[in-house]
Amino acid sequence: MTVRLRAVTSEDVPLLERWRGRPEDEGEFNDFGLSRQGPSTLRRSVEEGTVIGADGGLLVVEVEGQPIGSVSWHSEHYGPNPESRCFNIGIALVPAGRGHGHGTAAQRMLADYLFATTTVNRVEASTDVDNVAEQRALERAGFTREGVIRGAQFRRGGWHDLVGYSRLRSDG
Repeated sequence: MTVRLRAVTSEDVPLLERWRGRPEDEGEFNDFGLSRQGPSTLRRSVEEGTVIGADGGLLVVEVEGQPIGSVSWHSEHYGPNPESRCFNIGIALVPAGRGHGHGTAAQRMLADYLFATTTVNRVEASTDVDNVAEQRALERAGFTREGVIRGAQFRRGGWHDLVGYSRLRSDG
């Protein structure tokens, strides 16, 4: 099955917002309670053409023309100079899209896209220490496990340890 990343359209907004508000679609590792923080700004971002910008973005993941989730990225900095910037990526797939290798393909494609369209040397990702499926997906996508990031993420009412991964431009 062919995995494709594409721009978010106004037709995607209701679907993406519905997924965001449903724990069964978000999955236990993506439930940050964001749907309870008020209306999404996604529609306005699509209308203004700002879904993808210099410091981050969002793309739809689709398989055989059907949306199954999204990938996103945002800037992180490891120094004050522009060269020390990297991107941290994330993925959210609905249950039907999980367990088929689509996440691996989408994350590999997103890293390739970021290396092709920006000057960053590093693309990084992190996942809950208990999210073994995502750890395997990142490793299959060419990311290297770097270690545990203790107490880094507040989710579902508590602090969680994450496993950090990276892929460098020179990794290929």
